[in-house]
Amino acid sequence: MDNEISANKRLSYGPSALATPANALSVIRILITPVMMLTIIAYHASYVSLVLWLVLGSTDWVDGWVARKQGTTRSGAFLDPLADKILVLGVFVSLVIIREVSPIPVAIIALREIAISIYRVIVARSGVSVAATIYGKLKTLFQDLAITICLLPIYNRSHGWPVRSAIWVAVIVTVLSGIDYFLKARSGYFKLKGTTGKGE
Repeated sequence: MDNEISANKRLSYGPSALATPANALSVIRILITPVMMLTIIAYHASYVSLVLWLVLGSTDWVDGWVARKQGTTRSGAFLDPLADKILVLGVFVSLVIIREVSPIPVAIIALREIAISIYRVIVARSGVSVAATIYGKLKTLFQDLAITICLLPIYNRSHGWPVRSAIWVAVIVTVLSGIDYFLKARSGYFKLKGTTGKGE
């Protein structure tokens, strides 16, 4: 029993920890994003692009599971959503480059993500971590779903209604989540919520 307790302690990380397995997974997502982008540009909507995207997308779930198991950290609450944003925006930009997606919805999504990231950096100076909200989680879900549909070979036409519908639903949820974060920020919700957590 003592050995098990000692092992659990070794595998646990405090709120201020930086070098954690969860953070390592976030860094890997950031580093592989250019590979994902080049794959889409080279192969367009294909099973190669789709499989790579699904593998990278699954690392977000693994990241969260590892963080909850070993202890959430302030650095993780910042790095994990940052990695997600870089990956998602990188994929969307690649889809715009190959003209599978209109730049207008991607620009709207990018503005929201950049604004929330700037806010997160500002409040982080006070030791506040912007925790996930239900809208933030839904935003991530619909963005990931939209990308998955865009990368399906059967929907590899920019004028296809499944692609357009998926993208604009993701835009609507993204904008709503941004408004939700803005209202919560004004009310001081995140400062009251605490200093650790998994952000979106």
